[in-house]
Amino acid sequence: MPDFAEPLARLIQEFKRLPGIGQKSAQRLAFHVLRAPRDSAGRLAQALLDVKDKLGLCAVCNNISDAELCPFCRDPRRDPSLVCVVEEPHTIAAIESTREFQGQYHVLHGTLSPLRGIGPEQLRIKNLIERLEGGQVKEIILATNPTGEGEATAAYLSRLLKPLGVRVTRIAMGIPVGSDLEFADEVTMSKSLENRREM
Repeated sequence: MPDFAEPLARLIQEFKRLPGIGQKSAQRLAFHVLRAPRDSAGRLAQALLDVKDKLGLCAVCNNISDAELCPFCRDPRRDPSLVCVVEEPHTIAAIESTREFQGQYHVLHGTLSPLRGIGPEQLRIKNLIERLEGGQVKEIILATNPTGEGEATAAYLSRLLKPLGVRVTRIAMGIPVGSDLEFADEVTMSKSLENRREM
């Protein structure tokens, strides 16, 4: 690695800690900050600090929020009887982009992963069960990723929640729109056939 002045080298190291950022990208970002006006760097620094100081978790669904309740839990137009369970807060953006789902969310902040020491106690499952005790929730949609850990988490939650008298569904999975069937792997093809619908 070339020798950079200590503050610049430190900034490059910090950028490299970010996911998906390698040495070259970290250097480009650091030099961008170096060339930017001081007030621009100040706004970036303040935005980083604000994310740490002013954000917390929604008291109901565990989504990231700057208030006690997130915008989805505060919105009276959202259907509280329909709850979509996701692994991480950023998944909500993908679901919201469809403009189809009008219920509320519940964020687990991870998946079951015995190899990494993550069991049910490390996930935010307890307050999901507490939400069901009010009797307002009628359906839980499990929208975990189609990975081994996501499937295991969905299966665990299904077994846990069904006896509580709530309908538990899983998002359908299969061939993405615009792709060719010849490129689908056997698991994806199997899920597509399994989740077929009448036309």
